[in-house]
Amino acid sequence: MSVDEKTVRHIARLARIAVTEEEARALQGELNAILDWVEQLDEVDTSGIEPMTSIVAMAMKMREDKVTDGDDPDAVVRNAPVSDDNYFVVPKVVE
Repeated sequence: MSVDEKTVRHIARLARIAVTEEEARALQGELNAILDWVEQLDEVDTSGIEPMTSIVAMAMKMREDKVTDGDDPDAVVRNAPVSDDNYFVVPKVVE
């Protein structure tokens, strides 16, 4: 798979990144190198290998599910810059 300059500009627009022509050419080379490396990984035979999250087999540490200090709403919002009726007040983000 190969990335052309038009695709680089499209990706930059999606990421909301301003890219000059020179930067687009450089990014095109970098993205093509990354995709070439990923294609090399496709050649590796992984049949019979179980998916893993770590190189060391381990079990998740479990703890008792119990309520601690969450039963004191005044203490929870005490350090909040603005709170209302024991809720954090945050600025509106989405119009």
